[in-house]
Amino acid sequence: MATVELRFSASPEHVRTARLVAAAVARRAGVHESVLDELRLAVGEACSRAVGLHAVHQLATPVRVVLTEGEKSFSIEVGDDAPSTVPAPRDQVGAETSEDTDQLGLAVISGLVDDVEVISDARGGKIKMSWPTATASIP
Repeated sequence: MATVELRFSASPEHVRTARLVAAAVARRAGVHESVLDELRLAVGEACSRAVGLHAVHQLATPVRVVLTEGEKSFSIEVGDDAPSTVPAPRDQVGAETSEDTDQLGLAVISGLVDDVEVISDARGGKIKMSWPTATASIP
């Protein structure tokens, strides 16, 4: 199983690089060409979400992207260090806007990826996405 790990500072300008790297590794792993645009969009949404969460929580830690080529699938995990906490009352308006944006991003990802899992706890969050590779359809 081949794995590529990417870490980048939580800045919006690095999201494009993550999308390009993900598409290149996915292509090499055997993900069908017809799905690469959706894969790029999903990775962009997941990375943008992580960057936004880091900004809201004023975190200096990097966003993590792990690209894994399995025997019959290709998976991507985008991780952040934002805690899953209830905002303080003074932050409620900003938190509601941030939460709406977060939910919209997750809805977009769910529409683009059939196999997606969102995990969030006090240590941070992770979006796991996977796609079949060309070898998955070979008996």
